[in-house]
Amino acid sequence: MTAPPETGLPNFMFTPFALGRLHLANRIVMAPMTRYFAPGGVPSADVAQYYARRAEGGASLIISEGVFIDHPSAGYNSTVPHFHGDAALAAWRDVLAAVHAAGGKMMPQLWHVGVQPQPGDMPDAARPPSSASGLLAPNQKLGEPMSAKEIDLVIEAFAKSAAHAERLGFDGIELHGGHGYLIDSFFWHGTNIRPDEFGGDLAQRTRFAVEIVRACRNATHANFPIGLRFSQWKNIDYDAKLAANPRDLEVFLTPLVEAGVDFLHCSTRRFWEPEFPDSHLNLAGWTKKITGLPTIAVGSVGLSTDLFGSFGQDNTPTEMNLGQLEAMMAAGDFDLIAVGRALLADWEWPRKVMQGRTQDLRPFERDLLGTLF
Repeated sequence: MTAPPETGLPNFMFTPFALGRLHLANRIVMAPMTRYFAPGGVPSADVAQYYARRAEGGASLIISEGVFIDHPSAGYNSTVPHFHGDAALAAWRDVLAAVHAAGGKMMPQLWHVGVQPQPGDMPDAARPPSSASGLLAPNQKLGEPMSAKEIDLVIEAFAKSAAHAERLGFDGIELHGGHGYLIDSFFWHGTNIRPDEFGGDLAQRTRFAVEIVRACRNATHANFPIGLRFSQWKNIDYDAKLAANPRDLEVFLTPLVEAGVDFLHCSTRRFWEPEFPDSHLNLAGWTKKITGLPTIAVGSVGLSTDLFGSFGQDNTPTEMNLGQLEAMMAAGDFDLIAVGRALLADWEWPRKVMQGRTQDLRPFERDLLGTLF
């Protein structure tokens, strides 16, 4: 994409950014979105075109949908892609080649769902769900705590997938540590009541993720980017908090930074909302301020600000939050912005916004969740 015209519309988000060794043409990231187009865990041929189209439309970095690591309870839906096994990895090599040919960069998001149910999941007594303490929510038991042996196996599985990603030529990895999934079940006091070294206070509850980051780092070269996505909110509790204030957030983030994470993807439902009182900074802004690391913000970019999750009811494209997004990025609050539903609806979203063609943006509709448009 060429330099943005002087239209008064967002310009800063179309400036280059270096994420360590990774040079991005602009600051727009395709957010990870589960798609269910991988029969038997193998991405279909259309998946390569789906991702390449977003790179062609101007997203500089593609973060894949969550991909299951090689662990029996990583996930149960048979149409979510794996990131292990010859067939799945060969398919991902084709996806990556298509994205690179379109001028984009790409990272897989490595995922273990833990005890969080997904659409299409079927109970499987032979593969009991994994979690920190066997809890779906506070006082809501849904399994048994992971044993020390199982913890070691999961850490090893994440590291193997990281090694696969580097070997295949991916531009880094992202670990899914948010929304109540396995890693997050260790972070949150509501689902981690372990009495061992993987439980305890907020800093101690990061140990599982810390060990995963270290293992992934040991399995890859030192300059291979490793990111972590985390959230305060959970799929079963939008009001949940890991950190009640900036000091808590620093306690939480410090061990992760020391473990070697390179960037942090801060998942919020609305990017413009302040994370703590008495400051305009969102979660990505506070994370950048505390750690100094590159951060990715996310949350309802380019959608109506009236309703969250009201698919097709009031999610029409709007310039309103694009101006706010530009101001926050230009102020240095965060470095990159992940775009989800707006980019799902219109693969040319970055190009159209850069050219000031917001009137041509295709609005998000719920039916698009079931397509590879």
